[in-house]
Amino acid sequence: MLAWSRRSSPSRSKNLAFSSRKKRSLAMIPPFPSTSTRFHILPSSSSFSSLLPNLTIITTTKSFIPTMSFSLSSSSSPSPSITDPKEDSNDHKLSQVLKYHNQTKHSFSRYSRGPRGLDWANQPNPFRRFVSAPLLPLLHYPTENQTPTIEAPPYSSLFLSLPPPKPISKSTISQFFYDSLALSAWKTTGFSTWSLRVNPSSGNLHPTEAYLISPPIESVSGSGFVAHYAPKEHGLEIRAEIPSGFFPRFFSEKTFLVGLSSIFWREAWKYGERAFRYCNHDVGHAIAAVSVAAAAIGWDVKLLDGLGYEDLKKLMGLEVYPEFQIPSRSIKGKLPLIEFEHPDCVLAVFPSGVGGFDVNYEELSSAVAEFSKLEWKGKPNLLSKEHICWDIIHRSAEAVKKPIEIENRFIADPFQSSGLCSEEAYKRFTVREIVRKRRSAVDMDGVTVMERSTFYQIMLHCLPSGSGNGEKQKRQMTLPFRALSWDTEVHAALFVHRVQGLPQGLYFLVRNEDHFSELKKSMRPGFKWGKPECCPDELPLYELDIGDYRLLSQRLSCHQEIASHGCFSLGMIAHFEPVLREQVWMYPRLFWETGVLGQVLYLEAHAVGLSATGIGCYFDDPVHEVLGIKESNFQSLYHFTVGGPVLDKRIMSLPAYPGPGNDA
Repeated sequence: MLAWSRRSSPSRSKNLAFSSRKKRSLAMIPPFPSTSTRFHILPSSSSFSSLLPNLTIITTTKSFIPTMSFSLSSSSSPSPSITDPKEDSNDHKLSQVLKYHNQTKHSFSRYSRGPRGLDWANQPNPFRRFVSAPLLPLLHYPTENQTPTIEAPPYSSLFLSLPPPKPISKSTISQFFYDSLALSAWKTTGFSTWSLRVNPSSGNLHPTEAYLISPPIESVSGSGFVAHYAPKEHGLEIRAEIPSGFFPRFFSEKTFLVGLSSIFWREAWKYGERAFRYCNHDVGHAIAAVSVAAAAIGWDVKLLDGLGYEDLKKLMGLEVYPEFQIPSRSIKGKLPLIEFEHPDCVLAVFPSGVGGFDVNYEELSSAVAEFSKLEWKGKPNLLSKEHICWDIIHRSAEAVKKPIEIENRFIADPFQSSGLCSEEAYKRFTVREIVRKRRSAVDMDGVTVMERSTFYQIMLHCLPSGSGNGEKQKRQMTLPFRALSWDTEVHAALFVHRVQGLPQGLYFLVRNEDHFSELKKSMRPGFKWGKPECCPDELPLYELDIGDYRLLSQRLSCHQEIASHGCFSLGMIAHFEPVLREQVWMYPRLFWETGVLGQVLYLEAHAVGLSATGIGCYFDDPVHEVLGIKESNFQSLYHFTVGGPVLDKRIMSLPAYPGPGNDA
């Protein structure tokens, strides 16, 4: 099947009559037999190389390996797997992760395994609720006709400096969620209605859930508490009260926590085995959305990454879910336990200017262990009646569970401003206007041209270490990358199609300059690695090859025209196996980093009057072949496109709140 581009199209819109071209972009395609007109075999060296301007491709002809169908048991209760005595060894975990990554690659000859059609009767409910937990409504804010002020800062200003921090209150917490994880609109056409959110999601399926762990807030709770954020209602479901000494003991004043979790089933319903990748893209998008919303209030955000998986589970109250026993194979049936939430991360949110604070993770973990004894309120609602369990997703999630790191230090680097070469490119929109009006493009017009200075400006905002500080690009110190706790591991291979003053061709943005030599060694020896004309000195952007890459970029992105019809598209290239050999639990974090970068591209595109969309479906190894990557030192983890959008006038927009009466 194809996991198509990340967009705001309806998952429920069975009755929407899209044009034939849009059907190709939006449909979910199962694996096809080799006789199908839509089944693509890896081209021969002559046909594939003809798509590559000025490059010679050596393709080894391989025998066709058909996609095998498999039986799905109708059993309603999964069989527990036999425990391997080497289960906890690092080698075993790394082997599992590499197996997952390679097995879920798309290629010209086969797509990653997925369902052979959409089971509409069992589409997961996109809204988790905790039945009987008290719901506290939050405040709403205007989006239209905002005048940039210190209270409503212009979007581009956040990349230069943050406004003075505001205190934690019901008002600021409401604003924080309203501009990060809330609904942004409803869409309707014919008999179909669906919701959109501020944070994007693959297939608009939204596997990511959010939790607020906070000290007392006036008009919210007189004690510290844990709450689940309910985006449809824009409210907090109060799940538990926590001991009064918890926050003063471990955190600086005016700090609260945001936990993120994933429901794998929501993505797997449509995308099958590849869903684990997409869930982690979405975690990255959510981290960036939270960071930008916090920045507008003068707050900083940083992963509290010393805690382990079990700590996060207790902190967010996710022990409410019974332990899911992984079956020995993929099965189908009534599997309500598969709807559990996998705890991904916890973010500390605190006033900007605080350089970090000492966190004793050993003592914090002991205190969090006591959360198991709290009185937790609410029972999670059921999302689907029947399910399919793709066992490899859950085995891989087990392999990347992060242990506690007692020696981990919580450090917030000083805020670094991003480079500025074309302030006039931005339209003086406020932060709220950009984040709440962000949409995923369904199609690009193939006409819109971007100015070179605008392209360079977008690239400057994609850099992790800022500009003008003498630092090489490596440490993540700019907005929103500073929320991440590791040095940059993700780069960008760019297909430039329609940028005025910049030749069409293949370019590369080096986001960690310590990788430069290894990248050059790993990629094609014939690449130029020259600086483009008028490129800012502080921008490590390199021209690799000049030529028309439009058709090739389309072919590589599962034949989707949206990859070739924009101003540029790109593949995010991560430093891969060497990172995993050091810490296998970095696997999902590499995808988080691509999601953060993708969110910047979304916001940048809208800020300059264009649009964007993430592309989860691409042919992994053919992308590597184009770049000359033969080993697993670097891997492509996410694709993106930016350009002039085509709007479907048949789809009507409705306000996010109060919204229509029916669910989406």
